[in-house]
Amino acid sequence: MKTLIHILIITALAATSAFADAKVKAGPRKGLLLELGGKQAEFLVEKDRSISIAVYDAALKAQPATTEVITATAEAPSGKVKIDFVVKDGKLVSKTKLPEGDGYQVVVQAKATPDAKSKNFRIKLQLHTCQGCGNAEYACTCDE
Repeated sequence: MKTLIHILIITALAATSAFADAKVKAGPRKGLLLELGGKQAEFLVEKDRSISIAVYDAALKAQPATTEVITATAEAPSGKVKIDFVVKDGKLVSKTKLPEGDGYQVVVQAKATPDAKSKNFRIKLQLHTCQGCGNAEYACTCDE
């Protein structure tokens, strides 16, 4: 029994430290950076509630969106809304706007190329501005 308890404690500590290392990174436009394997995609909710996604290389130098495949699902209280993107001015821009409100999940499915494995990102949509870093709360880089 003691061995089982020790294993559970070690597992819990390992999981806690793994999550602690997952620091939020913000991009040049103060949006949330999503790692796409050598590329970064910056998720930003615009003032009109549309989503724009800028693509950067590893050094955060802007790149035109070309091969990236991104879709999102807003899991709002009013129901799930699928959001598709089109390329506009070198960025991926949502065809539809986010549903009203905030505090709900936005699930982003992203691929660096059409044949790459899809990565899922769960973003808690909190649009108020963080007083510490000045980013929207979903892209807050504070240690709190």
